[in-house]
Amino acid sequence: MKKFAIGFYVAVTIALMIWGYYQAIYVAPDEQTMHEAQRIFYYHVPSAMVAFLFFAISLIGSIGFLSFRRNRPDWAQASDAWALAGAEVGVVFCTVVLITGPLWGRRAWGIWWTWDARLTTTLVLWLIYVSYLLLRRFAAGPQVQTLAAVLGIFGALDVPIVYMSNRWWRTQHPAPVFGGGDDSGIKDPTMLAAFGWNVLAWLAWGLLILGLRYAVERQHQKYAAQEAQEALNEVA
Repeated sequence: MKKFAIGFYVAVTIALMIWGYYQAIYVAPDEQTMHEAQRIFYYHVPSAMVAFLFFAISLIGSIGFLSFRRNRPDWAQASDAWALAGAEVGVVFCTVVLITGPLWGRRAWGIWWTWDARLTTTLVLWLIYVSYLLLRRFAAGPQVQTLAAVLGIFGALDVPIVYMSNRWWRTQHPAPVFGGGDDSGIKDPTMLAAFGWNVLAWLAWGLLILGLRYAVERQHQKYAAQEAQEALNEVA
C-alpha cells in the first residue's frame, strides 16, 4: 500500500509538471513588454516561493534539534534530518532562482547581474546554506549537528530580508508581483492559472524529494548509531 501511495504521488507530480509546462509555454498569452522572456516568471517566482518554504522547514528542524538534543535524542535526530533535507532541497530551488533571474535580467536590463538588494541578499542566502551543506558533508565531530543547526537558524534570518528587500529599498528588481500595491498582481486569469499550476507542480516535486531525502538521512543515522554501538562493544 505504501509503495502504491508513493507511486501514485510520483505520477501526480509528473503530471503536474507536464501540465504546468504546457500552461506556461503554450496557454499563457505573450506578455506585451517582455514577450517570450516573461515566461521565465512561471519558473523563477515559484522556485523562490518553494525555496523559502524549504528553508523554513530547515529552520524548524534546526530549532527542534537544539530543543530536543538533551532530553529526547530520537526526536532531535528526526529534527536534524528534516533540517538537512530542507536545506538541501532549498538550495536546489534557490539555485534555480539564481539561474533564471539573470536569464531574465539579460533580456530586461541588458546585463546578467547587478548588485541589487534583492539579488545580493538572495546570493547571500544561497551561500549561507551552501556553507551549511559543506559543513555537514566535510566536518566531523560530536558538535557538527549543533553548529549546523545554529548556522541553519542564522541563514533563515536572511529569508525575510530577501522577501522584503524590494519593499524596504529602491531596487532594480521589479516590484513585488503580489502585495506590492494597487497595481500589483496578475490581471490576466490565464497567466494567473499558469503561475498557480507551476507553483503546485514544483511544490509537489520538492515535497517528493524532501521526503525521500529525509528517509535516506534517517537510515544513515541508524547505520551511524549501529556502528557507534558496535565500536563501543568492541572496546568493552
